[in-house]
Amino acid sequence: MRAVLVEAYGAPPRLTDVPDPSAPDGGVVVAVEATGVCRSDWHAWTGHDPVALPHVPGHELAGTVAEVGSGVTGWRVGDRVTVPFVCGCGVCAYCRAGDAQVCPDQTQPGFTHWGSYADRVVLHAADTNLVALPDDLDAVTAASLGCRFATSYRALTAHGGLGEGQWLAVHGAGGVGLAAVLVARALGARTVVVDPSPAARERALELGAEQAVDPAAGDVAQVVTEVTGGGAHVGVDAVGSAATATASVRSLRRRGRHVQVGLLFGADATPPLPMDRVVAHELSVHGSHGMAAADYPGMLRRVAAGRLDPGLLVGRVVPLADAPDALVAMSAPAQGPGMTVVDLRR
Repeated sequence: MRAVLVEAYGAPPRLTDVPDPSAPDGGVVVAVEATGVCRSDWHAWTGHDPVALPHVPGHELAGTVAEVGSGVTGWRVGDRVTVPFVCGCGVCAYCRAGDAQVCPDQTQPGFTHWGSYADRVVLHAADTNLVALPDDLDAVTAASLGCRFATSYRALTAHGGLGEGQWLAVHGAGGVGLAAVLVARALGARTVVVDPSPAARERALELGAEQAVDPAAGDVAQVVTEVTGGGAHVGVDAVGSAATATASVRSLRRRGRHVQVGLLFGADATPPLPMDRVVAHELSVHGSHGMAAADYPGMLRRVAAGRLDPGLLVGRVVPLADAPDALVAMSAPAQGPGMTVVDLRR
C-alpha cells in the first residue's frame, strides 16, 4: 500500500510503498478515504511528541472497513467509519464507563502505531472505538471532524456545560479554537475570540464570533470582562501556554468554567494559575482530552440537522502525494484559512 513515511524527526517525509497491515484480534483494518492534516501530526514529525521511527502519521480519518479481526461483533467489511484519536482498550473500568478517552492502555493511530497517511490503517478494540458514519456525510467532511471538532465539542458540552445565551471566551483561533466557535454557535452561545493574528480574528468573526480581541491591545481579562458584561461563563485555552491558560481563568465570571484543551509543553506545563481567584469565585478548572466514540452521536446529530458544519473549516483538499509537503508546510505561518484534508481517492 501507499504510505507517507517519516524516517527521521524533521526530515522531509516521503511517499512510498509498505506492506499492507492485517487486522488484529478485536480490531479492524480500515481503507482510508480521507485524513486530516493536524498540528498534532506536525508535533510527532518534529519529535516534540516522540514516536517510534520509521513512522506513518495521521489520526483524523474516514474510510470503510476492509478487514475484520477475530472477536469483533459490531462491524463488517464495507461499513463506513471514523474513530476518535484516542482509542480505548475496551476492557478497563474507564472504557466500560464510556470514558475511553482516558484509558490507561489507549492506542492512538498516528502516534502509538502507524496512522492514516496511508491506504490502510489498523484500529484496535473496534467494538469500543469505531463510529458509524451517516451515508450522506462525505469522507472529507467526516475526516475534518477529527480531533479539533471532537475535542471542542466535548470540551464545551461535557466539561464547559455551555448553554444557550452564555458567553464563551476562546483563547486561540487555530483549528480547535475555530471549531469551538462553530460548536458554540450550534449550542446557541455567544463567543469572544482572543488571538494575535488579524486574519484569525477575521475568520472567527466570519464563523460566528461576536467579538474578536487582540491580546496585545490591553489586559485580556479586563477586555473580555467588559465585552461579556461580567466575564465569560466558559473559557477555553486552545493554544496551550502559560499566558493563555492564565488569561482564560482570569477572564471568567464567578462560578465560570475553564477548559484546557491546548497541550502545554516544557515550562508551560505548570502554569501559575490564579488559584486565589479560583477559590474566591468558585471557578472550575477542567482538562479535556478528545472524545470517546460513545459521545459521537450527539455531535453527528447536530451535523445531520445542519446546526454544525465541519466543512466550513476545510480550506484545501489534496491527494496523498501532496501530504508530505502539507505536513512540512505547517512549520511556516498558515498561507490561508482552513485545514488541509488529504483525499486518498484522488
